Amino acid sequence: MRLLDRYLLRELLLPLTYCLSGFLIFWLAFELVRELGDLQEHKLRAGDILEYYVVRAPEIFVRILPIALLLALLYTLTNHARHHEITAMRAAGVSLWRLCLPYLLVGLLATGLLFGLNELCVPDSTDLAERIKYRRDPHSAGALAANHVRNLGVPNDREGRRWQIGIYNPQTAEMINPQVFWTRSDGSRLWLFAERAIRTNDIWTFYNARQFYETGQSNALLVPILKTNELAMPEFSETPDQIKSEANLASGSLRGRQADTPITEILNYLRLHPKPKRAERSWLYTKLHGRLAAPWTCLVVVLIALPFGAASGRRNVFVGVASSILICFIFFVLQQVGMALGSGGYVPSWLGAWFPNLAFAAAGVAMTAAVR
Repeated sequence: MRLLDRYLLRELLLPLTYCLSGFLIFWLAFELVRELGDLQEHKLRAGDILEYYVVRAPEIFVRILPIALLLALLYTLTNHARHHEITAMRAAGVSLWRLCLPYLLVGLLATGLLFGLNELCVPDSTDLAERIKYRRDPHSAGALAANHVRNLGVPNDREGRRWQIGIYNPQTAEMINPQVFWTRSDGSRLWLFAERAIRTNDIWTFYNARQFYETGQSNALLVPILKTNELAMPEFSETPDQIKSEANLASGSLRGRQADTPITEILNYLRLHPKPKRAERSWLYTKLHGRLAAPWTCLVVVLIALPFGAASGRRNVFVGVASSILICFIFFVLQQVGMALGSGGYVPSWLGAWFPNLAFAAAGVAMTAAVR
């Protein structure tokens, strides 16, 4: 059986390589035409543009991998069926499910690859691409760097603290003019003002800091209790990753860059806001489940391609192309509907995010069982 598995894999990997290469080139060319004017406005040179798209390659790769896998599978299976190879294999006692075992293995490997790229590579590559895009922009005196955040508020609902940061650098976790308001368990409030803060050895250190104390009584005056050049606050548990997640989600910028937000960033935001409002909770958890469901599209692709491609009969291989377009369109529509229903709270968040995968997987298994 190993010989048969190697043959099936070889027949799949060649068109998969062609599909991935073709889609990648096409997508890069489309993006270049669409963004060329904007890139020229930022005075990027040819080397900068090449570096920009090389850095963005992982982002584009995760978008095209399920589509390329679907097209390659449909082409391969249709080609086997056209030459009656699947019929011969089944006549030799090999079941259709056993035939698809190498394809399921490819789907699982693609799922793992997609998950790793989505969570580990794509967010960093997107940030790096943004820095490349703005690297040659002239910066006037006092202008804010492209990756810095101004007037950032970071509420920590879990521990009763609120940060107000004049300027925050996500790359170095350095703060300019930070202010921290801390409502402690006894009802008293601690106010901390500083010129600068940075996290060193997992401890926030404030420079030129002043502390004030306020009792829980109404109209109480602030009582100065400390003024120092350097103040370490190990009690402050907020991490740079949590502050970065707040900068991305609270401002609404996540909605413009949904594909780039890793699961860890959403979880960091939920640690700061353990009890978000109902509308925000539905949207956040739908997004979280959507990130978990997205890589499994590669495995679902195998399940849905098998009955479409393995049906007996002499068919043109371009039937696979038409089938892939139809399947992608229906999946995309279901995905958008499911995410919209989940985000709006009309259905459970997990169901809205996983619905396309569940529906297509169930349909693929049912149709494969019915293939004769």
